[in-house]
Amino acid sequence: MKIIIVGGGSAGWMTAATLESQFPNYQISLIESKNIKTVGVGESTIQQIKEWIRLLNIEDKEFIKETDGSYKLSIKFTDFYKKGESFHYPFGNPDTTNNKASLNDWWFKKLIYPETPNSDYADCIFPEQMAFVNENKFNSNVEYAYHFDATKFGLWLKNKYCKKINHILDDINTIEQNEKGIISLNNKYKADLFIDCTGFKSLLLDKTLKEPFDSYSDMLPNDSAWATKIQYTDKEKQLKPYTNCTAIENGWVWNIPLWSRIGTGYVYSSKFVDDDKALKEFKNHLGTEELEFKKIKMRVGLHNRLWVKNVVAIGLSAGFIEPLESNGLFSVHEFLRILIRNLQREKISQWDKDNFNYSCKKIFKEFAEFVAMHYALSHRDDTEYWRSCMNKTWSNELINLEESHIEGIQKAVFLRNNFFHHNPSGGLHSIAAGMNWAPTDISSLKASNKFDKLLFKEKIKNLQNKKDNAFKKIVNEISLFKYLKNNIYNE
Repeated sequence: MKIIIVGGGSAGWMTAATLESQFPNYQISLIESKNIKTVGVGESTIQQIKEWIRLLNIEDKEFIKETDGSYKLSIKFTDFYKKGESFHYPFGNPDTTNNKASLNDWWFKKLIYPETPNSDYADCIFPEQMAFVNENKFNSNVEYAYHFDATKFGLWLKNKYCKKINHILDDINTIEQNEKGIISLNNKYKADLFIDCTGFKSLLLDKTLKEPFDSYSDMLPNDSAWATKIQYTDKEKQLKPYTNCTAIENGWVWNIPLWSRIGTGYVYSSKFVDDDKALKEFKNHLGTEELEFKKIKMRVGLHNRLWVKNVVAIGLSAGFIEPLESNGLFSVHEFLRILIRNLQREKISQWDKDNFNYSCKKIFKEFAEFVAMHYALSHRDDTEYWRSCMNKTWSNELINLEESHIEGIQKAVFLRNNFFHHNPSGGLHSIAAGMNWAPTDISSLKASNKFDKLLFKEKIKNLQNKKDNAFKKIVNEISLFKYLKNNIYNE
């Protein structure tokens, strides 16, 4: 099979590396323009990227040093629920050892001691992970993801894992097509399958095949961003093992510590603030104006189909949610995982294309609705932007709630009404706890004759013991800064 990937960047070179590793007998080319710059600000990942890295037999120490990388244990949300409050969504599985009611043990603590901060949920349910986070320490036995420079990551993949890829530098000026799809590019580049990695431009799927784009703007408020890079002033303290997301006037600011610098950006909605005012808000948050700022316009949503005729879209050309929860590279490696599964049958039928479209859209929609929950559960009402989030009607997303087909927001309501008892996967319960959205209450427990204060206090003691033991276990661990310095950067 002959495959042409159009577009470089992290999506293009991740696609090329994946296909070369899984289909060494395919003829694969990548065409990119010297005149088009990549978005190049995706610097944060979530733990599922480790599955893709294992698929390609990559050792993380190989690329971290080459991509200015670091390790990430959690995502912190500051001022999302209310101003002055923060909470974590840690990676890994919750620790329910000796818990009487799984994740609900912490909620019983909250019911008996209402002054318990919402941030305590992560400390109790993920005690070891949060011990490392709170002490700014690291070792490779904990669950982690990465912070890295996405542009450098793409170039590293190109040089290290794409040696058999036919790399072509050229501008696409003409695209020839018929009823079966694309015939050629510039009347000379021909393939059986074309993969669109051209970013928000979506040259093949959108501009050429005219596949409809489904906007998610009714569910996700943000469509713009300003991004910049700042230098460390106290690296050992500022190099944190987590991404910090801070809600401000008309959106939120990411803070991603790499080895040599910090990447930061303001994600906002143009419906509530223009670009100039947003830049002023961002500068005010940073406390400086002496930086170079990059403007990014985001296309939020997903194409109706991602595999149309002989064209597949991967990355921003397929769709984008927004930067919250580090989902940009997530959709790239997850869509690639589904793509290679459908390419393994050698001949491609419409069933394979439809299967790819369904699987990718399901993953994407679930993630989009999960991100939307961060806004829906907020009690911020200090600006028109936050008031609109708090007052939005969600009835359309909550109807047709069926256990056999539960996604995103529907799943959140279903789990809450069933008391979160079955240890839900993903981060829903962490976000719900941070936003004080409880799965139960004292009135319901009393009504059901299940309120036993002595038993609940026993549960609470168990939670505290796990927290205490976790901190004791890591007392001799070293800081993330020292770990990277000693084991990765050899300084």
